[in-house]
Amino acid sequence: MKQISLLQKNIDNPGLVIAALRGGSGKTIFSVGIISALKNLGQTIAPFKKGPDYIDAGWLGLAAGRPCYNLDTFLIEKEAVLYSFLSHTFPDDIAVIEGNRGLYDGIDLEGTTSTAELAKLLNLPVILCINATKTTRTMAAVVSGCIQFDPGVKIKGVILNRVAGLRHETILRKSIEHFCGVPVLGAVPKLGDQNFPERHMGLVPTPEHHWAKKSIEAISQVALKYLDLDYIKKIAGKPKQDGIKEPPKVRTAEESVPPPNINVRHEGYEQQNQKSGKSHPSPTIGIIKDSAFQFYYPDNFEALGLKGAKLVFISPLGNKTIPSIDALYIGGGFPETHAERLAENKEFKKQLKAMADNGLPIYAECGGLMYLGEELVLKEKSYPMVGIFPVSYSFSKKPKGHGYTVVSVVRENPYFEIGSEIKGHEFHYSSVLKWGGKESDLAFSIRRGTGFINQKDGICYKNVLATYIHIHALGTPSWAEAMVRNAIQYKELMAKTPNQEDTK
Repeated sequence: MKQISLLQKNIDNPGLVIAALRGGSGKTIFSVGIISALKNLGQTIAPFKKGPDYIDAGWLGLAAGRPCYNLDTFLIEKEAVLYSFLSHTFPDDIAVIEGNRGLYDGIDLEGTTSTAELAKLLNLPVILCINATKTTRTMAAVVSGCIQFDPGVKIKGVILNRVAGLRHETILRKSIEHFCGVPVLGAVPKLGDQNFPERHMGLVPTPEHHWAKKSIEAISQVALKYLDLDYIKKIAGKPKQDGIKEPPKVRTAEESVPPPNINVRHEGYEQQNQKSGKSHPSPTIGIIKDSAFQFYYPDNFEALGLKGAKLVFISPLGNKTIPSIDALYIGGGFPETHAERLAENKEFKKQLKAMADNGLPIYAECGGLMYLGEELVLKEKSYPMVGIFPVSYSFSKKPKGHGYTVVSVVRENPYFEIGSEIKGHEFHYSSVLKWGGKESDLAFSIRRGTGFINQKDGICYKNVLATYIHIHALGTPSWAEAMVRNAIQYKELMAKTPNQEDTK
């Protein structure tokens, strides 16, 4: 608690939380619109997303022109949440945090992990987005209830969405402002041409959306037309430095607050280890990142960099071969939407399989897990994948696994100690169609969630571990340490066997 209080005292940048009564109320579109509109008016924005979400975060980051960071009190300790917020805001920023689900929705009676909990932790005001469809004066009672439910949550304004017309808006506005004492900051009508197609419980991932920037500009114009941006800026507070002087620079170790359990930044692995008398060249970790594999937390990349790794980005959609690497990280995504192209790149798959057989450290999440299997079966058609694991996947229209996860590490593996607990999240439409492995290949026992099969997850083969579970590096700092350690060991092994064909 003492460390939390010290970190909270450092929060003096302006900001606000965009929340709602429920999912589907328009908070993502309004968050994107507010960020883009203020940015176009010359204001720098630090974007954040509450909760375990990649798709919304991608849109928020694209609108702000910089990475969006996730703040999640289930995956990450509160001290680390505060660190992330402090280290990714700058003196001329306004922080905009998009909440998730309903304002007070959490995992228990106390509202743990809710947007309200995060707003109080950061001591930021809340703007409530309301779907006004088929309601008028009753909405004032709802807003009043939200205000009184927890006086520690500072609800400072309301945005009305899907307003039927001027008369509808007038009744809502007068009722809310009179009975609730908070301003209505805008009223947006039902939009006929929706620029944000929805899929997979959210907006389409930006890498799949070729007109993403046009969509953001369109919703920016909606925000400029219908929202009181000056009042929204007033609620957020005034930045210590006004306007854009130059693009924000990445903070040095001395300027940043060090995260709990993670070493402060160094220039490279060589410098980091000179003090301890060790000398290792920086390992190279490959990242498969494209429109098929796009779900990554920027914190995970940064954690690998903090531990001294050099990152290179590759794609089985665009590359025929794999460059020289010492480890590989494959994130989540929707490989099923690119199954044919992934299947056609036989040389990439063959090389990756050979590298895995030769001991290359590989860590794969969700979409990466599917890619390393034998096949994806879509509409009774088979698409061959890498074939490291003897498993086939089928797909459904509804999620097969969705929500927070807690796993216990029960078997030996290259990345996590036996007996440790890992918190993460899962979201997948795929499930195991055929599994030719054995239980001893699975390192995780599922305490919360669905997992791979039979309440197990974490498939292992040599230095490969693949799982449906997504982790956050600030919540599981041992992951980055293990990735870099394994990469260094592999690099040193290859250096000792120069004549061995490692297929790299």
